[in-house]
Amino acid sequence: MPLQSAPDLPAVAEVVRLGPAARLVRLAATAVVLVLVLAGTVWGDDDAFPFGPFRMYSTRADPNQPVVSTRVVGLTAAGAEVRLSGGQVGLRRAEFEGQLPRIEADPALLGLLAESYARADPDAEELVEVQVVQRRFELVDGRPTDVFTDRVVVEYDLAEDE
Repeated sequence: MPLQSAPDLPAVAEVVRLGPAARLVRLAATAVVLVLVLAGTVWGDDDAFPFGPFRMYSTRADPNQPVVSTRVVGLTAAGAEVRLSGGQVGLRRAEFEGQLPRIEADPALLGLLAESYARADPDAEELVEVQVVQRRFELVDGRPTDVFTDRVVVEYDLAEDE
């Protein structure tokens, strides 16, 4: 059986050129995006992303300033601390820290975390209070010094729910 040759195909595809109006629209769109990126870089903050920088990636922390870690704890009637951060209540620390201004304005929201904890672990000792605690770890040259202080930022007495 003889081989057939491939049909003749054009060597180069035809180039479609943009008209003046289409070029002007593309240039204008590019200029708008560049202006937004530049303005966001100079004056923007995390809320302006993607036109503003993410500060956690675009800035550097002072190696001699304390590092703050936020946690949520429930207190039992005996005074024992029960950690409510993380998987215990289905809320990650970063998500919680993003809601901190709301919780400071309305501490009763901490009651929802206690309810979630009680549902997840019905046999656990009952909580009487929920606190948001910030621990400040002191650093020297970027290294921990094992010195820290705790500060209760928000607290909510669960007896107020009853």
